[in-house]
This record gives sequence, C-alpha cells and structure tokens, in this order.
Amino acid sequence: MSFKGWNTVPIQTENDGTVEGVAPLIVSASRRTDIPAFHAEWFLQCLRAGYVGWVNPFNGCAQYVSLAGTRAVVFWTKNPRPLLPHLAELDRRGIGYYFQFTLNDYEAEGLEPGVPPLSERIATFRELAQTIGKATVVWRFDPLLLADGLEVGRLVERVARIGERVHLCTEKLVIAFADIECYAKVRNRLRKLGRGCRELTPDEMRELAEELRNAAHGWGLRIATCAEAIDPAPGGIGRNKCIDDTLLDRLFPHDEALMRFLGPPETRQRPKDKGQRKECGCIVSKDIGSYDTCPHGCRYCYAISSDRAIANSRARYHAADVSLCHDR
Repeated sequence: MSFKGWNTVPIQTENDGTVEGVAPLIVSASRRTDIPAFHAEWFLQCLRAGYVGWVNPFNGCAQYVSLAGTRAVVFWTKNPRPLLPHLAELDRRGIGYYFQFTLNDYEAEGLEPGVPPLSERIATFRELAQTIGKATVVWRFDPLLLADGLEVGRLVERVARIGERVHLCTEKLVIAFADIECYAKVRNRLRKLGRGCRELTPDEMRELAEELRNAAHGWGLRIATCAEAIDPAPGGIGRNKCIDDTLLDRLFPHDEALMRFLGPPETRQRPKDKGQRKECGCIVSKDIGSYDTCPHGCRYCYAISSDRAIANSRARYHAADVSLCHDR
C-alpha cells in the first residue's frame, strides 16, 4: 500500500474560523508525552471539539488535526489512571483503542521521579486489563539499562518480579535497550544523576534478551523488541510494531473504515510510518503530543530538554487549550 498522507478536511475552529487540517484514522497519543497521565482532560476536550492543534517539533510548522474521523487511538503511558473514567466516552463514540503501558522498576535509581510507586502502577495495570481486556494492554519494560549495583542478573530479577504480578493481565512484553550516548541531553542528565547509568554491551543485550525470552515464554507471553538495529537473541523474540496493524485487525475487525484503510493483510503491504527510525515497525499514525510536556521527568527520556522546560510548560497548561505546544 502506497501511503500518500492523510486526507485533508475543513475544520471549524474556535479562534481561527474554518481551516484545513489532516484527518488521521489512527492517532498516537503519544510518543512525546504521557497524555493519559497528565493530559486526559485536554484529550477529551479536543475529542469533543473534533480537532487538535499540533506543531511540528522539527520545523515549527503549525497544523490542525481533525479527530472527527479517527477510528483508533494508541495510548502510550506509565500511568493511565486519570484516563480510566473516560474510556466509556471513547466506547460511546465507537473509537477503538489500546495501551502501550510502560511498567519499569527503577525506583532505587531514581530514574522516574514523577511516576507513582510501583505497587500502584501494577494495581493500575491489572485494573485496566480487567476493564478493557488483556489483549489491549501491552506491557513495555522500556528502556533497559544498567547502573551501579544494577547488573544484568538483577535487572532480570526486577522484570521477573513485575511479570509474576501482571503476566495474566497481558499477552505481550515489549523490550527496548536504552540509547544514551546518541542523545547529549540524556547523557548529561544521567551523568548528573551520578548512578553510573549506561547502555548494555552487545553481549549483555544477548544475555538479557535470552533470560527475558525464557521468562516471557514461561508466563505464556509473546516478547518483542522495539526499534532495535540488532537482533539480540535470534529465535523466540519478535520485532514489535507499537502501532500495530495486526493488533488493530484483531481488536476492531468490524470497523469498516479502519479495515478499508488497512486492507486485507494477506494481499497488501501495510503503510509503514516513514517518520520513525528505519528499525521501527509501526504503521502510519498521527502523533498529537508535544515535547517538554511530561512531568514524569524520567532521566533517560529524549522527549524532555530540561526540568525547567517541563515546569514552564506545566505552568502554562490548560485543558481547554487547543494544543499542548504553547507556540500554537
């Protein structure tokens, strides 16, 4: 399938009158921020208005995005609890959704200062799966990194402790290895933390992947890597599609518009998202998030430039805004 871009439609906005915007069938919410945790009310307000404002983080170009024809939303989150009371509204609107739920354990290292305690996150994971079904909640342990006192064996133990508590509430574990050295802001932030955080070597990647593969299979879970350039453990570990056409097929087969867009899986190549790194397996979607808008403050995150930027963004945030980016 040759994807030439989302259709454009007229959008009646509150401040700018009638404008032209893109109309995605699949929305990513979001790789750049945790919308369920911090911007659930904003998302619902935009959904009711039928559109969202978005600014390209690389060229600064502003764009309107129509949500009127959206058929599926993929939520990325470390804490979806604020969104849980609103899922019924998405159901009423006939919008399909599933969650990429990152559930890590770096409490001892202080790498995720803004997330709730692990016990609360596990409880939320289980409640979410019980509410919407385990096929719609994908467990991510992402990123995998090492630190002083946190070697491969201990990291395996941490993943295993979580897995023992959530494996009945999901069908898949997605793992990704930390990219530290290629992001100066991440590298500097972790050095300032002073916990000796580092990337895994190729040998450590293979050792860890094999251990996690065995654990996942013991739990009855599929396991896949996310956007990895190397195959850390051939056999038994897949390459993930976080925006996943196969899962969309399975979850929402009766959505005619979505199925028409995806096309028959046996005869057509699904449209890959060319805006992601080449190792990424995701199909096309429209991401509506903005950088520097996630107060989790994860020390390894490439989507934040500084704590000050996060504080400034949070101070200006209002759920009634059309965009998370205040340059709009």
